[in-house]
Amino acid sequence: MFPLTASIELSGAAFLAAAFALGIAFGFVLERAGFGSARKLTAVFYGYDMAVVKVMFTAIVTAMAGLWLLAAAGALDMTEVYVVPTNYTAQIVGGLLLGTGFVVGGYCPGTSVVACASGRFDAMAFLGGIVAGVAAYAQFMPGVEAWVRDAARGDVTLPSLTGIAAGWYVLAFVAVLAFAAWGMAWAEQRFAGMRPQS
Repeated sequence: MFPLTASIELSGAAFLAAAFALGIAFGFVLERAGFGSARKLTAVFYGYDMAVVKVMFTAIVTAMAGLWLLAAAGALDMTEVYVVPTNYTAQIVGGLLLGTGFVVGGYCPGTSVVACASGRFDAMAFLGGIVAGVAAYAQFMPGVEAWVRDAARGDVTLPSLTGIAAGWYVLAFVAVLAFAAWGMAWAEQRFAGMRPQS
């Protein structure tokens, strides 16, 4: 919500209330979509239900297109959108850790909270692991943070890296999404036999 602070005057409490309301709504939608179930989430790894990838990829492309359109219309200053400083090693290691946790536990951090709210014991165990990981990270954070900061390459984006305007990337990702939708539909048909019968 940070880019909105330049044009909307709200107190800190109001922003927290808005974030809380959005979180509740997001959790409700995730649960209604079935994303509070590890079976639904891990189905993507078997190929017979690509709902997770469809939702995430569509959300990424929609956010990308929305930000670009708002910036082009002058309604959003892109310099106010925070970009995590690029550290290739840290981001690759972090991605592998998150991906491994997803495969082994069947949840990502957000869906584990949703599943906990639904009373799923496996999600409670998963969330316990997250808490332990956060505690361990907090213990070693000064050293990790210094390493990430010292090895960072600044705010690396595709347009700044290649010199190609952001609008072309938006068009490219929309085209990739359309092709991926076809590929995921094919995969769901191809691996339909892997779906559990119970």
